[in-house]
Formats: sequence, structure tokens, C-alpha cells
Amino acid sequence: MSGHSKWNNIKHKKGKEDARRAKIFTKLARYIMVAVREGGPDPNFNPALKAAIEKAKAANMPNDNIDRAIKKGAGELGSSTFEEILYEGYGPGGIAVIVQCLTDNRNRTASDIRHIFDICGGNLGQSGCVTFMFDKKGVIAIERDDSIDEDELAMLAIDLGAEDFTSEEEGLEIITAPENFNEIRDGLSERGYKFAMAEITYIPQNTIKLTDPDDVKKMERLIDLLEDNDDVQEVYHNWENDDEE
Repeated sequence: MSGHSKWNNIKHKKGKEDARRAKIFTKLARYIMVAVREGGPDPNFNPALKAAIEKAKAANMPNDNIDRAIKKGAGELGSSTFEEILYEGYGPGGIAVIVQCLTDNRNRTASDIRHIFDICGGNLGQSGCVTFMFDKKGVIAIERDDSIDEDELAMLAIDLGAEDFTSEEEGLEIITAPENFNEIRDGLSERGYKFAMAEITYIPQNTIKLTDPDDVKKMERLIDLLEDNDDVQEVYHNWENDDEE
């Protein structure tokens, strides 16, 4: 589940990863395979693959699994053709939802996503119906550490081209334009900074609270069912969920 606050989402994702590790690995393998097909098998010359590998390692995906996904993407172990599709719609109470998928069967995935929206009181919409409510940004989250000089990190991030730097109770957050994300992430990594999260995401411009308990339950179920689907990579929304806090 993605959006603000990043730190609550990091905790949420870690819990889901622990509970459904095999499913998470399957999704990460697809992410790696697509990155290889689009930019080649060498992460030094393929920023998307480098990001995919780092994401896989952050989820404790074994190196053998990563290597196998790279070889599949390169066609060495047989292959399936996956394409990225964004689905947009509304959840209960008018919550805007973006679903990022990687699929080898567009018809199956569209049917599955539509069904999930329907049974959870939502509606799958047309392309562009909610993306205008979000800003696509790179987000780099760094956990607090006594060895980190905040002012030094802020200056470095801005010098590298970051748009914003914020200090929160849980850690430090750097916002970048998507086109500058790889350069800033690599620049910070080369200087020894470790990331709790580093990815391009959709940040809601405004959030909505749900006051009806039934809508809250339906929204929770919508997110859980979407994230449990093998074709779904990420779910973004503008729901301000106090329970996560």
C-alpha cells in the first residue's frame, strides 16, 4: 500500500512480505524480467534493473532467485512476455486507486481487477480517471541513525537535484523528480547511505478519510485482495487511514 505516510507503509509492506514471501518473490521476479527485456541484463547499464535488484534484495530475495529471473528475462531459461498496465478506479467512499500490474494475459488481469473492485464496493474506471490526483515522484526514505548528519544529508540531496527533504520522527525523506531518481539514489548510495525505501511512486495530492465503518472494511478488503493478486505489483491510493498510525 503506497502513498503518505511512507513510514507507515514501510511497516505495512514488511508485514505483508513476511506473511506472503513466496508471492512477493514471484512479483519481484517479474519486475526483474521486464527490466532485463527493456534494458539488458547488466545492472550497471540498466537503471531499471538495478532498482529491481535492490528492491528484491531489500525483501531478502535469495541471489539464486534474482539470477534466475535475470536469465529468464534474457531468454536463457525460456520466457514469458509481461507488460506493465495501470488500472485506475474508485474504492468505497470515492477513494482514488491506482493499480500497477505486470501481466502476461491482459484479458485475465483486467477481469480479475474489475471483479475485485466490484465485490469491494468500488468501480474500475477509464485510463486517466484518477492519476491526475497524484504526483509521480521518486521517494528515498532513510531510517534515523546517530551517524547521520541531517544538514549534511539535506545539502547533498539538494546538490544532487532532489526536490525536497523532510525530517520526520521515524526517519528522513527525500523527494525527487522521476527523471532524477536514479542519479540521486546512486549518489547517496555511493556515499554509504542505506535506504529503508527507494522507489518511484504515486503520491496523492490530497487524502480522504472514511467515516463509515463499512466503507473502511471494504477498502481494507479491496487493498488486501489487490495486493494478493499475482499480477499486481503496487497499489496506490489517497485513503488517509488512521488505523495504520
